[in-house]
Amino acid sequence: MKKIEIPIADKIPHLENVHGVARTDHYQWMKNKDDQKVLDYLNAENDYTNAVTGKNKVLEKQLFTEMLARIKEDDLSVPAKEDEYFYYSRTEKGKSYPIHFRKYLTLDAKEEILLDENLLAEGHEYFALGDFEVSDDHSLLAYSIDNNGGEQYDIFVKEISSGKIIDSSVKVTSGNLFWANDNTTLFYTELDSVMRPYKLVRHTIKTPVNQDVTVFVEEDPSFFLFADKTKSKAFFIIHLANQITSEAWYLSTNDIEGEFKLFEKRQKNIEYSIEHQGNYFYIVTNENAENFKLMHTLVDKPEKKYWQETFTYKKEIKLDDIETFERHIVIYGRKNGLKCITILDTLYNKKHDLQFPEETYVFWDTSNPEYKSNKLRLVYSSLVTPRTVLEYDMSKMILKTLKEYKVLGNYDKSQFTTKRIFVLAEDGSKIPMSIVHKKDLKLDGTNPCCLYAYGSYGECLDPYFSSNRLSLLERGFVFVIAHVRGGGEMGRHWYENGKFLKKKNTFNDFITCAEFLIAKKYTNSAKLVANGGSAGGLLMGVVSNWRSDLFKLIIAEVPFVDVINTMMDDTLPLTVIEYDEWGNPNDKAYFDYMLTYSPYDNVEKKEYTNILVTAGLNDPRVPYWEPAKWVAKLREVKTDDNLLLLKTNMDTGHGGKTGRYGLIEDTAFEYAVIFDVLDIK
Repeated sequence: MKKIEIPIADKIPHLENVHGVARTDHYQWMKNKDDQKVLDYLNAENDYTNAVTGKNKVLEKQLFTEMLARIKEDDLSVPAKEDEYFYYSRTEKGKSYPIHFRKYLTLDAKEEILLDENLLAEGHEYFALGDFEVSDDHSLLAYSIDNNGGEQYDIFVKEISSGKIIDSSVKVTSGNLFWANDNTTLFYTELDSVMRPYKLVRHTIKTPVNQDVTVFVEEDPSFFLFADKTKSKAFFIIHLANQITSEAWYLSTNDIEGEFKLFEKRQKNIEYSIEHQGNYFYIVTNENAENFKLMHTLVDKPEKKYWQETFTYKKEIKLDDIETFERHIVIYGRKNGLKCITILDTLYNKKHDLQFPEETYVFWDTSNPEYKSNKLRLVYSSLVTPRTVLEYDMSKMILKTLKEYKVLGNYDKSQFTTKRIFVLAEDGSKIPMSIVHKKDLKLDGTNPCCLYAYGSYGECLDPYFSSNRLSLLERGFVFVIAHVRGGGEMGRHWYENGKFLKKKNTFNDFITCAEFLIAKKYTNSAKLVANGGSAGGLLMGVVSNWRSDLFKLIIAEVPFVDVINTMMDDTLPLTVIEYDEWGNPNDKAYFDYMLTYSPYDNVEKKEYTNILVTAGLNDPRVPYWEPAKWVAKLREVKTDDNLLLLKTNMDTGHGGKTGRYGLIEDTAFEYAVIFDVLDIK
């Protein structure tokens, strides 16, 4: 396809010299969101994208229809019991968002509506529900809402019996909120000028917001503040953390107006978090334990000198988190790249592991509100197994299925195969990949393939089921997740070896995985698609510069591609806290290293493969101008006529469209582009 020129405003070069490196940025003007020429440019790009993909509209509609047909639109969640109430949600045909309900005493009781997200979303292109908390006496509901994707939430308090909003005075928060035990006091977290959650505030409902009391302020700009109440309802906890260091403060819930106490003073490169059970605090920490360990101490002796190891630390298991019940502690970990669970019975001081049946899988904890319960509820899934709600009796050691969410149509998981393989990197590291495809697929090098990855912040990209993905698999695609370094799948060292001055391991691992898939005839470079978003979009940007030849199409969703300019601007929401992920470019060593991979800075006059880029105008995490500047620079210097599309959603933020139909629309659009570029009929 011939390149179509996009109208670009007069370029006003931004000149700077950092660490002796002279840099000229011709597209710095795009940072001014209030400038009409910026909006004109974004709209021009959208018009171009619509024109180029117009021929795909019939296919998009077909894909949307088949994806929607797999979903049971009228469905119920599994009710979760809390005290005398059963709480659950329902989806209804034609409605994008869930409706929340409860019943009193029995599931045969009259249904009581708590919140209809569809009504709240009316008139808004974007809608996101933040925290959703019922007071301890079950009479009030507090919830937070973001209506533009900017991640600034307004808080509302609803009287459940009457359905009336009794308080809507708290505005522009982080969305984090929780109740005190008195059922009239609400705690919430404020944002500073760069969107950092930094202040905990106490609000008495039905009182003016100017009477709210500041409880705690975190002054260090590299630390985020999050607060909550323990499941035991005995303590309020303030969690303070950046990428490598954390600190906790606590306060008895019997002392609402008291001052929080420091649990253990922060120490650089030491992380810890605390939970409460009975007479003890339990501490998850990486001090002298790279993959973290579990400690405990008496509530009245929180000082580190009293901490004791709860059980022997095993370095091959990464301890991620714990969940406390009156008699049990659930220990969430990761071994050899897969999630695992250990149940600790604190009454008898015994522990056992919970086993799962598949070679690759994922689970996550769900609603477990009752502290005194012996039952743990989980959601289980794999690349071939739909979302399944499990309940495990921790005392009787019995696991049962409460619900498997149905995939409508003719889906048969036995027709697909999933496996995990390891690929050898140049330095000897074994990179895991999770793979799924039709069981009868012949691996002869002709199959289309999507390779997906993230690889930052120690986040794990687990192998979950997607009914939308069946639109690829049923057409002969191989779908692969590359668990590259920078993620946390293989333990803390996996993360540490993909950050700072080792960040290039992330990019090289992805390229190694792509080369392996081609060499082993899963696919070929004319049928291989690379996909990643946010920090995974950085990965896509680097790969497009380094090895564009390996891929027929690269999809970069809200990509972090303007690394140097963003990390040099400490007025942006995430910059300072990000120093502990990428490094501080004010330090020449980090600046020089970032400059070698920053996608925007390394665009060259050469051929690039087909590229699809997405952005959100209200995105506070990766500002719209990063993908916009990157695309503009590519248009200016690349020498090919391959596809280059920028799709900016002018009404949303980092996550794209909201609601289940909006998600399907976005997916159908991307799949249609994939089919067009790969010539899939």
